[in-house]
Amino acid sequence: MKLNYLRFGTTAFVWLLGTALVSGQQLADQSGFDLKDLSSFKDPGKTWSVAGGVTANLNETNVLNVTKGTGILVNLPSKKTHGTDLLTLGSHGDIVLDLDYMISKGGNSGIYLQGVYEIQLEDSWGMINTSAANNGGIYQRWDDSKPEGRKGYEGSAPRQNVSRAPGLWQHIKIAFQAPKFDGSGKKTENARVISIELNGVLIHDNVELSGVTRGANGEEKPLAPLRLQGDHGAVAFKNIKFSKLTADASNRRGDNTNPIYIDVNTTPNIRSFVDIPGGSKVVHAISVSSPVQVHYSYDLDNGSLFQIWRGDFVDATPMWHERGNGTSRPRGSTTVFTKKPVPALSKLADAQAAWLADTTGTGFKTKGYTVDAQDRPTFHYNMYGTTVTDAIKAIDGGQGISRTISLAAPVDNVYALIADGTSIEEVSKGLYVIDGQSFYLKFDDVKDKPVIRDANGNKQLVVFVRGKLNYSILL
Repeated sequence: MKLNYLRFGTTAFVWLLGTALVSGQQLADQSGFDLKDLSSFKDPGKTWSVAGGVTANLNETNVLNVTKGTGILVNLPSKKTHGTDLLTLGSHGDIVLDLDYMISKGGNSGIYLQGVYEIQLEDSWGMINTSAANNGGIYQRWDDSKPEGRKGYEGSAPRQNVSRAPGLWQHIKIAFQAPKFDGSGKKTENARVISIELNGVLIHDNVELSGVTRGANGEEKPLAPLRLQGDHGAVAFKNIKFSKLTADASNRRGDNTNPIYIDVNTTPNIRSFVDIPGGSKVVHAISVSSPVQVHYSYDLDNGSLFQIWRGDFVDATPMWHERGNGTSRPRGSTTVFTKKPVPALSKLADAQAAWLADTTGTGFKTKGYTVDAQDRPTFHYNMYGTTVTDAIKAIDGGQGISRTISLAAPVDNVYALIADGTSIEEVSKGLYVIDGQSFYLKFDDVKDKPVIRDANGNKQLVVFVRGKLNYSILL
């Protein structure tokens, strides 16, 4: 009887464990959520819904504006309706999680892996020195028995702040290895964040998690639901996808290469080749840094600002390692304004006319640049019989850059190409969101309204230049 009982107990244990494994692998086994409704989640609170579109107001705290439809998961807590966290019906162990999220101004949320390890989501726009409590951080563990100032411990700050502005979509990819337990339930191996990429940049690499972070909804387990924080502020999610953690990924133990990085304090700008995603190359480029961690690259052959990025400055490894190929590349989260170098200015019959492919016939001649006290340049060139001055500066607070294009003498019918992307939408007077809500353009005082036009299957934003044009790029 005793032997039969043990066999039955063992069989029951295996059957229950198998059931848990099948249930727990639901997330890693499915491609993601279609977000037509809330059926993938357990008892969603009143503040959670699905929407077709979401925007934020840069001047209004904790507000997201939604349009009807599906495909976007939105949490909109208010003073009257307190938000609650959202748990998936399926559980997960080892997993790779991909999703896009949008934070409201002043917003705060989080992704709790297995409900107990928080990856912080927060409006950290423009911050220079970040902590584990800021966007992309692995939140601290907590012990109330410790003295004040020492209750929080461990945690991991992102390597650099590549956070975008409120109302812009941000992409995060998390490779996670769950904790391991023996047959008695004793933990034999800690959980690990294998890697986290935020907006295309590696911000965590092989971080061991010795225990649950603050705000955990339980203890560590082999399998548990994914949890999205909803009690702190307005937040939206879309394109939630899952995949299995591969053996190669789980064996990752960090990057052992010795890259050649350019430091902002020692080298404020650098001349090099720059490859543009899509195959084009800028052969006379200058990349310019700023202490507020917003940097850009400029095409001296076309008078064109072609990329901007947030985070660390330049990786010169391709340029200087061994024989090198003369190319440098941004280290941060990069926004590219064109796939092919073209002149920034063009003389057009009207705002819908074809843009110039090159500077032939325009009298273009670069006149170099002057630098300020921090060795940051203002560019000068001749075009259409006048001198053009192009002054680009990082905005105080690190929210983006400002640009002023000035013509020394008036020229008829000259336009500036400001943006080229999949979508362009005016969200408020003078404020445009570009390329699937990846950056903003802001015009404070423009006599002629910018024109949104179709070009080569994309949208372009062009502006008539009467002598001086001012605008900002916010990202």
